[in-house]
Amino acid sequence: MNMNIVLIGGNGYLGRAATQKLLERSNEVTIYVLSRSGNNKLVNQQIINIPIDVGDYHAVKPILPEKIDYVIDFVGCPANDVQELNSINKLPAQTMLKIATDHQVKAMGFIGGILGPKSFTTIKSEIIQMLQKSSIPLVTVEPTLIYGNGRKDSMTKMVPLLKFLGLFSKKFKPVDVNLVADELINKLIKY
Repeated sequence: MNMNIVLIGGNGYLGRAATQKLLERSNEVTIYVLSRSGNNKLVNQQIINIPIDVGDYHAVKPILPEKIDYVIDFVGCPANDVQELNSINKLPAQTMLKIATDHQVKAMGFIGGILGPKSFTTIKSEIIQMLQKSSIPLVTVEPTLIYGNGRKDSMTKMVPLLKFLGLFSKKFKPVDVNLVADELINKLIKY
């Protein structure tokens, strides 16, 4: 039986890792990757890339398949002010919630955050609380710094230091992107 999975913002290193994991599990899965850029490095007949404003449910709604089994929100980024923070992080989560409710999906997936600017970790926590109020099951993964699969930015330069600090506190231990993707997918498909 073919499964339809919608990924919101699934073009980043974490979304690509999760897509790879899903493709490894089944050749009967169609993955709809909705992102602002539509620039997915993965090319596969089971992946449908759709450039769209993921924060605008009214734009997203008409392009969705009728049957959706799971929906996952990978969007997450710190921002300079509250309005931008909400636009980048909260609006896509609200879109996911509307998709999940309208299509009565088996479960939603969300990436939280426990490391980063306080405004970012706070908005991630608030989003989780909002999503948990739904009747649709929510699966969350709340990693620290995620590294691997080609991620190279100012944060990943801190991986060696955080690995050392992670020996003393799990709050600082960086996590390989493939482990995060595995954890999320394993939790999700239990529903």
